[in-house]
Amino acid sequence: MLNRLILTKQAPVADVVYGLDNSMLPKAKAEGLLEPYLSPAQAQVPPEYRLSEEGLLNTVDYGLVALNYDRAAWAKTNLPLPKSLDDFRKPEYASQLVVPSPATSSPGLGFLLATVNHYGEDGAMQWWKEAKKGGLKVVKGWTEAYYTEFTRAGGRFPAVLSYGSSPAAEVYYAEGYDPAKLPAEAPTANLFLPGSTYVQLEGAGILKGASNGAAARAFIDWLLSPEVQRDIPTQMWVYPAVPGTELDPVFKLAETVQAAPVKAEVTENPQRLIDRWVEEVQRQ
Repeated sequence: MLNRLILTKQAPVADVVYGLDNSMLPKAKAEGLLEPYLSPAQAQVPPEYRLSEEGLLNTVDYGLVALNYDRAAWAKTNLPLPKSLDDFRKPEYASQLVVPSPATSSPGLGFLLATVNHYGEDGAMQWWKEAKKGGLKVVKGWTEAYYTEFTRAGGRFPAVLSYGSSPAAEVYYAEGYDPAKLPAEAPTANLFLPGSTYVQLEGAGILKGASNGAAARAFIDWLLSPEVQRDIPTQMWVYPAVPGTELDPVFKLAETVQAAPVKAEVTENPQRLIDRWVEEVQRQ
């Protein structure tokens, strides 16, 4: 989506863009894609979750990019659960994990940024190289990772990069889901290992050159309205940006964690990190 916006910025294909996140904002800003509009509703969003105080992107939702595992399938590996990302340097662990590519997937990019934040740039690239050599599988996008390669979908990998809310989604979409009778646990769970979790902030902004600015502003305001914010969690499996929004009871099974804040220097030029990752990890 970001690449398409860049290629068409002289003749924008839309008035509004929704779905650019904190890992993509620096490139969108550098390319001059967005014009400022700060929705009045952004005042309700906590400061730490606001993407842009000048209104280039208005935060609509957020999610925790996190490692998930299939409880039943992992038990069959006879491996203890990993205690740190360093465990995935070992082939016996690396060969259990599938992740979407940082070059073609926003959760994949978030995971790359989390590892750079944790290990430093050189250390992160080394981690990726060792994990890939040990059997880590990298696929194009989240859908392929979760719905093709993950054991819950019949694949062979019992661990996957997904979201902190994915265990709740597994229960919600199960046959016979009853919010009044939640199970004790979901069939999947999160691995909130230090350095593996990334807070992904998604926003909406007006494209520079938009032909209908008034409607674009109204649409962004609507995305932050109570009715849309209430609908976001079980439609998109992320959290509404406006605090106090009511959640479906199934979100009791969506564990949360305080992820380490990503240093500003890590996010200032994600494309450079992607390019290095492609050269040193993907092409090797």
